[in-house]
Amino acid sequence: MNIAVRYYSRSGNTKLLAETIANEAHVKAISVDSIDAEIKEPVDLLFIGGALYAYGLDEHLKEYLKTLKKENIKKAIVFSTSWLSKHSIDLIKKALKENDIEVYDEFIYAKNKPSLEKLEEAKNIVKRLC
Repeated sequence: MNIAVRYYSRSGNTKLLAETIANEAHVKAISVDSIDAEIKEPVDLLFIGGALYAYGLDEHLKEYLKTLKKENIKKAIVFSTSWLSKHSIDLIKKALKENDIEVYDEFIYAKNKPSLEKLEEAKNIVKRLC
């Protein structure tokens, strides 16, 4: 199974979750503002994450989501960290669906910095899906 992990993080909380997911999937987590973030080869599963900033998604993540094509992504699962709400999950899912990318109903979420329990939960989801 070909897997990719992409994220955007300002505080490092989402990065921690992304790296945990990537380690479990045996791939590298790449920030969407990195030159290496483009998905050039088709992937079976994309883990994509970000957080809520001023009640919306960061511009880096918004712009990156616009570049994703259904021809390159079989299915996606969303993850997020946020101190306020899970609204970022809905916003990311909506952007993916606007690109006709199939998205799991399930998601990975941690309030603020992911606890060890949340990181284990994320690992279990990766094991099950991969």
